Amino acid sequence: MTARTRASATAARAILKLSASSASLGVAILFAGTAFAQDVNAGTKVPDPAASSSTAANPNEAPGAAQRRADNAAVTGDVTPAQNEATAQAVSGAVQDAGGTPEDAAIVVTGFRRSLENAVAEKKSRDQVVESISAEDIGKLPDASIAESIARLPGLTSQRVNGRSNSISIRGFSPDFSTTLLNGREQTSTGDNRAVEYDQYPAEVINQVLVYKTANASLIGQGLSGTVDLRTIRPIEYGKRVISVGGRGTYADIGKLNAGSKDKGYRVTGTYVDQFFNDTLGVALSASYLDEPYQIQEFNAWGYAGGTFNNQPVDIIGGSKSYVTSTNLKRLGLQGTVEWKPVPEFTATLDGFYSDFNDDQIKRGIELPLGFGAATTIPSVTTVTNGLVTNGSFRGVEGVVRNDSFERKAKLYSFGYNGRYEGADGWNAQIDLSLSRTTRDETVLETYSGTGYGQGVGAQDTIGFTSGSTGTAFSPTLNYSDPGLIRLTDPLGWGGANVQAGYYNDRHIVDDLKQYRVEIERELDSPISSVKFGLNYTDRNKSLTPNEALVQLANGALEQTLPTQYQLKPTNLAYLGLGPILSYDPTALLDAGVYRLSSNNNNLDVVAKGYSIQERIMTSYLQANIKQSIGSAELTGNAGVQGVFTNQKSSGNVVANGGLIPVTRGAEYIDILPSVNLALRFPSDIVIRAAAARQMQRPRLDDMRVALAYGYDAAQGILTGTGGNPYLRPIRSNSYDVTVEKYFGNRGYLAVQGFYKQLKSFVYTIANPGFDYAGYPLPSNAPGAVPTIGTATVPINGVGGNIYGVELAGTLPIGEIVSALDGFGLTGGGSYTKTEIVPTPGGRAEDIPGYSRWVANGTAYFEKWGFSARGSLRYRSTFVGELSGFGANLVRRRAAGEMIIDGQLGYDISTGMLKGVSLYVQGQNLTNEPFVTINGTNTNEIIDYQKYGRRFLAGATFKF
Repeated sequence: MTARTRASATAARAILKLSASSASLGVAILFAGTAFAQDVNAGTKVPDPAASSSTAANPNEAPGAAQRRADNAAVTGDVTPAQNEATAQAVSGAVQDAGGTPEDAAIVVTGFRRSLENAVAEKKSRDQVVESISAEDIGKLPDASIAESIARLPGLTSQRVNGRSNSISIRGFSPDFSTTLLNGREQTSTGDNRAVEYDQYPAEVINQVLVYKTANASLIGQGLSGTVDLRTIRPIEYGKRVISVGGRGTYADIGKLNAGSKDKGYRVTGTYVDQFFNDTLGVALSASYLDEPYQIQEFNAWGYAGGTFNNQPVDIIGGSKSYVTSTNLKRLGLQGTVEWKPVPEFTATLDGFYSDFNDDQIKRGIELPLGFGAATTIPSVTTVTNGLVTNGSFRGVEGVVRNDSFERKAKLYSFGYNGRYEGADGWNAQIDLSLSRTTRDETVLETYSGTGYGQGVGAQDTIGFTSGSTGTAFSPTLNYSDPGLIRLTDPLGWGGANVQAGYYNDRHIVDDLKQYRVEIERELDSPISSVKFGLNYTDRNKSLTPNEALVQLANGALEQTLPTQYQLKPTNLAYLGLGPILSYDPTALLDAGVYRLSSNNNNLDVVAKGYSIQERIMTSYLQANIKQSIGSAELTGNAGVQGVFTNQKSSGNVVANGGLIPVTRGAEYIDILPSVNLALRFPSDIVIRAAAARQMQRPRLDDMRVALAYGYDAAQGILTGTGGNPYLRPIRSNSYDVTVEKYFGNRGYLAVQGFYKQLKSFVYTIANPGFDYAGYPLPSNAPGAVPTIGTATVPINGVGGNIYGVELAGTLPIGEIVSALDGFGLTGGGSYTKTEIVPTPGGRAEDIPGYSRWVANGTAYFEKWGFSARGSLRYRSTFVGELSGFGANLVRRRAAGEMIIDGQLGYDISTGMLKGVSLYVQGQNLTNEPFVTINGTNTNEIIDYQKYGRRFLAGATFKF
C-alpha cells in the first residue's frame, strides 16, 4: 500500500470513529495527538504554501513525482508536507463536526519553525541533493528579499550590490555558473548576462525556493554549480480561500546623503487564493509594490602609482573618484495562476508574472587626479608605511566635481502553460509552453565641473591625504561648493578637440526566451519504478543597442556658471575630509537646455558595442527512476542522459579599413550529458546519497558578441578594447557528489556533503598587448599622437581545473533535546571549497569570480506562544567580486571577507478581533559591515570602501 493510500485511509478511519461514538470529540483529540506524534507537522492547521508548489504544474516535476516523494518519505514512516496537510485538514474537519474547534485538533507549528520543517521534509524526500526554503505563511518568505533567504542555505552566499543582496554564488562559483528558473522555466535577465538579478522578483509572490546541487536528465536549464527554482503557489493544492494583505516601512540610518533623497520607504503587498466549482478551478493572485531608498558612502581609488621615496620603491594613491550615492528603488510585481482540473487525471495551469523595475541613482563626488595625474607630491610631508605612502600632500591638483545620474528601467514578462495527464493505467504525459521577455533601458548621464576649462587653466589645489584601512581621507584648501569658483566645463580637457562637459550613455537591451516541452512517462514495477522521455526546444535572442553622446554646454560655450535656480544644497563629503561640493540635478539641466547632447554614435567604437546573440537549443532526454528494496533499506534515485544540440549565432559590426561591416558568426555543437542520482534510505532515518553527472554551463552572453568595443585609457596613454568570441563553447565538468544525512523525523537533520567538479574546459579572458588599432577611428577623447598599438581583451576556451569542497549543514530544534528549551532552535551550515582552476593560461591556480574558500551562515531562533525572535549571520572569506565600472561595464576586484548580521522580532495574534494579524520588526546589517576591495594582493591598498548603514523595517500582515 502506498503512503498516499495509507494517509487517506487514516483520515477516513478517524472520521468513521468520530461518527460512531458519543465521546467522539475526545477520541478525535486523542487520535490527533498519537497518530502524528513522530511528525509535529501533522497537525498544522493552516494549509502549507510550500506543499502547494513543490511538485504541481512544474515541467521539471513529472506527473508521478509527488507519489515517488511520498514513497521515499514512507521508508521511515514520514509523510510529505502535502500528505500531512491533507490528513490534518481531514482530522480538523472531523473534530469540528463533533462539536470541537480547529484548535482542539491541531498540534500547531507555525511560522519559521514550520518553514524549516517543510524544508527538511523537502530535502529528505528528494532523490537529488537539494536545499530549500519554504514560506512561513502565505506570501511570507523568512527574509525581506529572495536573495537574502537563498544566501542562508548551506554552500551558498551572495554579493551585495548597492547595499542589496542581488546575486547568488553556489559552491564557490560566480552567478554565471548557475541558472534560475521560475516554476521550472528558464527566465530572461535584466543584466548583460544569463544570471538572474533577484531584485526583479518580489519575495511576497514566491512560496518556495529549491536549489538543485546535482543534475538529472529531466532538469532543463540546469547550471553547472546549481539550479535555483523559484516557485509560486498552486491554488487547487492549497485547498482553501485566503486573502492576505501587508505593509512595511523602511528606515536607512545612514541618512539622506544627497539633496532630494530619502531615508524612509515602504512596501505593500496583497494575495488572494480561492477555489471554485467543487475545487476544479483555482485562482491565485499576488501583487507587491515597493518604494525604498538606499544610501551609500563610497571611497574609490583609481589605483596606486609606483614611485620612489628615499631611493626605495613605494606605492602612492594614483587618483580618487569617490561619491555619495542615493538610490530610489521602485518595483511593481504582479503574479497570477489559474489552475483547472476538470477530471482527476488532467490538470491545466496558466502562470503569469510581470515586474516593472525602476532604479534611479544620483551620484555626487569629486574626481582627483593624483599620482597618475599632473599633481606632484611635497616630499617634506611624506610618510611611508610598509611600502605605501600613508601620509603626504599633493600640489597642483585639478579636481573634477561630478554630478552623475543613473537610471535603470526594466520590465520583465513571464508566461507559462502546463497541461499534464496522470492516468490510472500508469501512463503520464505533460506539455509545457513558456515565454519570458525583458526590456531594459540603462541611462548614465555624467556631468563635470571645475575651476576652469582645460588642464592647467583654473585654480589648483594643494591637498593633504592620509591612506589607511578605510581608504584615503583628504584635506583640501579650495571650497568645492563655491558656485563662483566651480563652473560647468571640461576641467581636464577630456573631450580633446570637443568641449566635453559630460558624457551620455544609453544602453537598450532586449532579451527574449521561448520554450516548448513535451514529456511522456510510463510507471513500472521495481527496480525501475518509471521511465520518461522528453523533448525541449529553447529559442533565445538577446541584443544590445548603444546610444552615446557628448554632453556640451549650450551655444558652444567653454564654461558656464551654474544658474542659481538649479543650485541644490551642497553634498557633504566630510567622511572623506573633502567637505561640501557644488550640487545640482544633471537631468534638470539637460531638460532645461543648459546642456545639449552631441551624438557620438557615428564613432565606430560606439557602434561596434552593439550585438545580437541568438541561441537555438534542442534537448532530448531519457530518464529511468529507481526504487529497490535492499534488506531493510530502500534504494531510490534516477539515471538518464541528455542530448543537447546547440546552434548559436552572434551578429554585430566589425571595424575594417575605417568602416563598419555587419557580420554574423557562430557555431554548432552537441553535448551528451549522462547523470545518476542514488539515495539509500535506512529505517534509522539515515540517507546516504551519491551522484555523478556530466554538466555544462554556457558562456556569458556578452562574451559571445562578435564586436570589439574600444576606447582611450588616459591613465595608460594607450588604446584598449574588449571583445567577444562567437565561437565559444560551454564550460564542461565531470561532477561528483556524496552526502550522508541523519534526520530526526521531519523536525531536523545533520548532513555532511562533499562535491568534486573536474572542469574539462573553461572560458579564459586573454589580454593581447600587441593589438594593432590601425584602421580604427580614434575615440573622441584620444590625443592625435596616440600609438595604434594597444591592448585587446577577448575570451577563449581552454583547459579547466578542479574545484572541490565539503559542506556541513543542519537544522536542530533544541526543544526536542532539552524540553526546557522548547521553541529554541538552530539552523545553518558552513562550507570549505578549494579551487585548482587556472584562469590564465600558463599561469597558476587563482580564485575565479565569486569564489570564497570559507562560507558560513547560521540562524538562532525562538518561536512559541505566537512570539518569534531570530538572529542570523552570513560570513564569506575574501573573493573576486564584480562591480559596475565606466559605462555600466562590469569590472572585477578582490573583495575583503565580510560578516553580515541581521535580526527579527515578531508576534502573531491568534485570538480576538485581531486574529490573523502578524507584527514584526527587522534589523539588517546591524554592524554596518562595509564592502571593501583591495589592489590585487596588497591588503593595505584600498580600492573601494563602501558603507551602506543599517536598515530597520517594521510591518504587519493580515490574513483572513
